Amino acid sequence: MSRLPSRDIIADSIEAVVMAQHYDGNISIPGCDKNMPGCFMAAVRHNRPTIIVYGGTIQPGKRHLDCPSMDKQKGGTVNISDAFESYGTCFTKSQISDEERFDVVRHACPGPGACGGMYTANTMSSALEALGISLPYSSGTPALYPEKGQECVRAARYMKKLFYNGVFRRDILTRNSFLNAIAVVNVLGGSTNAV
Repeated sequence: MSRLPSRDIIADSIEAVVMAQHYDGNISIPGCDKNMPGCFMAAVRHNRPTIIVYGGTIQPGKRHLDCPSMDKQKGGTVNISDAFESYGTCFTKSQISDEERFDVVRHACPGPGACGGMYTANTMSSALEALGISLPYSSGTPALYPEKGQECVRAARYMKKLFYNGVFRRDILTRNSFLNAIAVVNVLGGSTNAV
């Protein structure tokens, strides 16, 4: 089964609410793979002043055990990529103990935010910033940083400017902004989901 229906349901839901409730604009705060493009698709469809505030990326966790087979030491950082590696490279080849693997899995995602790799969420947040639908630095601010809350306040102020100046999404989403986003995705080696 394709994963695209979930993205489309997100876009449809946002579009339906914005249109049915006659919203003047929309600030969306997505933070993971399918809701990033879903929010963007909705913004293009309803063509209201819109700002997408990326929810931010997750902070790395801390290891509680040494894991010699992965060349990692207790107290070092651990992230979602380590969880993939611990299963794919080590666990399936019996090079890592259950205890070492569970240490990675338990601590790889210690709090809120999207996966800390150049997967769909971080790729799309960078592309959305290049498109001009997110405020500058939105893609680079982790979920738990105080700057993320400040960004939400700035987004509300900017939304008022968009609204009072009659600037809609289709005024910002030009051929050049899409070329910008394509360049950013290519430079970053971003997820093919951006296509």
